Amino acid sequence: MLNHQARQQFIEHLVAKHTEIDRLSDIELKQLLTKLVAEYQDMSLLNLPERRMLINQLFNTMRGLDLLQPFVDDNSVTEIMVNGANAIFVERDGRIYQTSVKFDHAEHLTHVITRFFGKANRLINEQNPINGMRLADGSRIHAVLPPAAPEGPVMSIRRFTGIKPRLEALIEHQTLTEHAANTLINFVRSKKNIFISGGTGTGKTTFLNALSAYIGKEERIVTIEDNLELDLQGIDNLVRLEARESGPDGQGAITLDQLIRSSLRLRPDRILVGEIRGSEAFEMIQAMSTGHPGSMSTGHGNNSMEMLNRISLMILMSSSLPWDAVRRLVASALDVNVHLTRLPSGKRIVQEISHITGYENQQFQIEPLYIRQGDDLICHI
Repeated sequence: MLNHQARQQFIEHLVAKHTEIDRLSDIELKQLLTKLVAEYQDMSLLNLPERRMLINQLFNTMRGLDLLQPFVDDNSVTEIMVNGANAIFVERDGRIYQTSVKFDHAEHLTHVITRFFGKANRLINEQNPINGMRLADGSRIHAVLPPAAPEGPVMSIRRFTGIKPRLEALIEHQTLTEHAANTLINFVRSKKNIFISGGTGTGKTTFLNALSAYIGKEERIVTIEDNLELDLQGIDNLVRLEARESGPDGQGAITLDQLIRSSLRLRPDRILVGEIRGSEAFEMIQAMSTGHPGSMSTGHGNNSMEMLNRISLMILMSSSLPWDAVRRLVASALDVNVHLTRLPSGKRIVQEISHITGYENQQFQIEPLYIRQGDDLICHI
């Protein structure tokens, strides 16, 4: 089978001979590749299965992500992690496996990344070594090249499966109990401000999506995200806003805090922010405090108390408010925190659900409603 260099030579020969190739549909390109592989003298020793494999490889090199494309097309794969040319991992059913796939060398992987981003008019190179984008199917891709990644290019693709999350499914997977789910449904319907915390890959966005199914169908919702991931179910009056990074010239950025401020002029009943990481925390908490009950968001934290302190720190860094005032603001804005964790087995679970009752004696006052003890989510109501 051809290595990367030989495939590139074949493709260069093909492009030079057929200048209209970029205008061909995927089906037309595969038909052309089938014809040319059959005619190409170096391919005469290949049997039919080998020729089919080669055609797919050539097609994936030209239109997809080369050796990674089979994983992108595999619905059982939820994440693809490339730690250099020789270490490619995938996640299936919450478990991470190392694959046998290897790029020929670091330059091969770099070529795949730069070409793929270039087709989307996104610049990534030695001068601009970090970039990310959302694919047409909703998946997210993030890549880092040397010198920012000194041991070779790295990339992560979080696939959008298209499966609409439901609380019933989360109950079936023992993420939470039916009793806890019903409590959360009541919180959503009674317009409590809910924050979902957890580490990377714990299913925060999935959980937020599942809760959104219980928002009143007559309400007007504005969602705000770095990358469009929220897929609200059954909401007709819906506005979706997406942030944008600056271009190569440093211009054109659209930030989350800008979008949150803008959303207040769109007459939302609720605002859903996919994830807060910085200065947008102040805008989000302000919105929750000033006439937008039932709003929801997510963030990275190790437990409910730490998450509240992290939100406070984000606000402190972007406002002139005193530390005590910041924490009182957070306590008055948020009603409920749901904390998710991921077990070594890959299973995602609700670790705790807490009611934020106020701020006294320089401490957040938190009432545990449900706490995970072993395999059980114990109710404390």
